[in-house]
Amino acid sequence: MPGCDQHGEFRAPGERRPGFDGPGSYRWMCLDHVREFNAGYNFFAGMTPEEIVEAQGPYGGWERETRAFSATGADAPPKWSDFRDPMDALGARFRKVREQARDAAAGISREDREAYDALGLSPGADLKTVRQAYSNLVRRYHPDRNGGDRRYEKALQAVIAAYGHLKAKV
Repeated sequence: MPGCDQHGEFRAPGERRPGFDGPGSYRWMCLDHVREFNAGYNFFAGMTPEEIVEAQGPYGGWERETRAFSATGADAPPKWSDFRDPMDALGARFRKVREQARDAAAGISREDREAYDALGLSPGADLKTVRQAYSNLVRRYHPDRNGGDRRYEKALQAVIAAYGHLKAKV
């Protein structure tokens, strides 16, 4: 504020005009001036007593549809609607959450999902498909088939454990 020598550590809106949909610009004020600024703000200015009672009720503000869920779709799309995620930074996390919800709805446990993934199968595969995938992967990862290369040891163990888990279930 002009003439104030105190450090401004409290943020206040830069302007108050009808239709202001922040965040816009801000001003930084000392405690005394931000209190003075807030005292001049009246949310209920221009409202009838009935509108004030309605705004103070537990459902005040919830009677309007948000833009994202508007039935008419006449509102402009939100500013973030053109967001792109080329590295799949956000999508990967939520894809896993969606898969877990889908698996829970289908009655597939986390262990079942991991076993199917280890064999490269989708849930619900029959026993013949499980055996065939197991046979192909054991041939690929077995030390006798890859010259004793130990890089595939953990993959082989995962395939054997997955087959043991699924053959009892399928």
